[in-house]
Amino acid sequence: MTRAAVPGLPSRYPIGELLPSLYADDDLAQRFTAGLDTVLAPVLSTLDNLPAYVDPALAPADFLPWLASWVGVEADPAWPVELRRAVVAHAVELHRWRGTRRGLVERLRLVCGVHAEVRDGGGATWSAEPGTALPPPPTGELLVRVWPVRAGDGADLVDAVDAVDAVDAHRVLEVAAASCPAHLTCRVEVLPGPPEETGD
Repeated sequence: MTRAAVPGLPSRYPIGELLPSLYADDDLAQRFTAGLDTVLAPVLSTLDNLPAYVDPALAPADFLPWLASWVGVEADPAWPVELRRAVVAHAVELHRWRGTRRGLVERLRLVCGVHAEVRDGGGATWSAEPGTALPPPPTGELLVRVWPVRAGDGADLVDAVDAVDAVDAHRVLEVAAASCPAHLTCRVEVLPGPPEETGD
C-alpha cells in the first residue's frame, strides 16, 4: 500500500491556516489550499514519520525490500513479515560473521528456527612433532547438524518447534549451501536434540 492511497489522510499543517488572516474567509483561497493539502498530506506524513520508515521493526511492510537493499540482504518475500524484519535488523551482524561457523549458525537460527553445529571438512592440519605421519586428507564436506528450537531456548524470532519433522531440511540445506565455500560439499543432518543429549 502506498502512502498516497490512504483515504482521507489529513494534513497536519493545513496551508489555509498559514495564510494571512485576510484569506481566512476567502472561499476560493481555502478551497485551493485544501486541494494542495490533499496532495501534500502523504509527503508531509512520510517526512514526519521518517525515523519509523528506516527502523526495520516499525517500517511499513512494503518498505522492507528497500531497507533490505540498504544493508545488502535478500529477504524472501514468502517469509513472514516478522522474519523479514528480523533479517534486516540483524543484517550487519550477519555480514560481519559471513563465511564463519558462527555466521552460519546465527543465520540458520534466524532464518530456519534451528540450533546448529557446523563441522568443517576443509582446512589444514599440522603437528608440532617432527616426522609425524601425514593426517588423512580432508573430507571435502561441510556437515551441518541441526535440531529444533524448543520452548525456553531463547526462541525470540520464531515459534518453538516440538518435532524434528517440522525442520525444513531442504531450506536448511539452501541456507547452508549459500554460505558454504565452493570447494566443499554440504550435507545436513536433522537431530531430535543437541548432539550431547542424543549421543551423536
